[in-house]
Amino acid sequence: MNWTTHILGWFLFSGLSVWGVDTRPNILFLFSDDQRADTIGALGNAQIRTPALDGLVERGTAFTQAYCMGSSNGAVCVPSRAMLMSGRSLFAVNDHLGGVVTWPEKFGQAGYRTFMTGKWHNGEASALRSFQEGEAIFLGGMGDPYRLGLRDMSSKHLFERQRVSGEHSVKVFADAAVKFLGEQKGGQPFLCYVAFNAPHDPRVAPEEYRKKFRGAEPSVPENFLPVHPFNNGEMVIRDEALAPWPRTKEVVREHLADYYAYIEFMDAQIGRVLGALKASGQEGKTIVVFASDHGLAIGSHGLFGKQNLYDHSMHAPLIFAGPGILGGRRSGALSYLFDIFPTLGGLAGVVGPEGSEGRSLVAILRGEKEVHRASILTAYKKVQRAVRDDRWKLIVYPQINKTQLFDLRKDPGEVRDLAGMPEYAEEVRRMRGLMEKEQANFSDTLALSSATPEAMDFDFSHLKGKKQVRAIE
Repeated sequence: MNWTTHILGWFLFSGLSVWGVDTRPNILFLFSDDQRADTIGALGNAQIRTPALDGLVERGTAFTQAYCMGSSNGAVCVPSRAMLMSGRSLFAVNDHLGGVVTWPEKFGQAGYRTFMTGKWHNGEASALRSFQEGEAIFLGGMGDPYRLGLRDMSSKHLFERQRVSGEHSVKVFADAAVKFLGEQKGGQPFLCYVAFNAPHDPRVAPEEYRKKFRGAEPSVPENFLPVHPFNNGEMVIRDEALAPWPRTKEVVREHLADYYAYIEFMDAQIGRVLGALKASGQEGKTIVVFASDHGLAIGSHGLFGKQNLYDHSMHAPLIFAGPGILGGRRSGALSYLFDIFPTLGGLAGVVGPEGSEGRSLVAILRGEKEVHRASILTAYKKVQRAVRDDRWKLIVYPQINKTQLFDLRKDPGEVRDLAGMPEYAEEVRRMRGLMEKEQANFSDTLALSSATPEAMDFDFSHLKGKKQVRAIE
């Protein structure tokens, strides 16, 4: 790298202007749906092929401990996206963002050209308000995306209900992003938000991707169980009814094959988007972010959904790449997904909306710090709470007065529960105190025990062999 390029990269990373030219970085934000953190080849999964995401890992910084904070309802992606867009925590956010100023709004007010395509899931009005332009917007639920007839969202009051037909929705979203990026010639910086609805079910990748796994289905997770060993408070919600009880290794492997094929198809579309960015000549001044709204179980702990607080469901991938960001780097800094936009604001010199609680990761990206948050609190409805630090994780199930303790350094799959062992009693006490402290910090008032607990065991006998998919949430 010559000195001219180095100095320009520094100005881009600092969000400053030089010689009257706006040197603030562009932002390309790629967001997936229900993607476990362990489904990227470059981050250690040898069973999946993700060359586009691998390339981002190689030239960027991957955060290996990024988390969704949880959910107050079964559709975890709704509050996750609301937290992302507002920078607010779970206990301070409105799922549909009514009246809440979002980070993309602030980028637009700061002079950015803002564009979105893909899944929104937080109410029509907030989508129209948050972005200046959009195409192929998927409001939520299932089915085909809706295409916006006009690119200028400020003049629209309602979305046109014209279904996009003949193309896979993931490709439709990539097409819209490719089109937008092809229009960029420099000058005004842009924020391009591309929210894929993959690998959320129904997972139907084109046949060329699915056939690669026929006879070579991925192995089951190390923490596979036929059934979850106790009542976690959400045993038969829609996601859990996607496969029969008890779970079998054969069924789990088939689901994982569909899941991996869908991720590989999405990765190919991400490759197209990144190719369009490069062809536009804007790659050198663009920060690229890849993340997902949360993870998924698919057989881990006998579960299939994201309505639990094990790492496979709350842990999400997060990668930053672009000018001034160290390449080929892994950071174990504990972070929330709602830290992403405050980070982008720090890189771009954009002041966030009032009420944003996220903390910028810029010092981590610059290599100036290694620790971001000392602990992470996660929550699911009124039935589960969890807290983790750099080693230990405690999960509490207040409705049954159940506690789990895991040593994540020795047991990252959360297989060996240490809570009932006398030698770990002090660790349980310490972590419970940490949980109560974090609850107070985030205004979470849930009591961690019940005077009239429900039964610990869940009766699966009436569900044996049944597959009871409910209405989509």
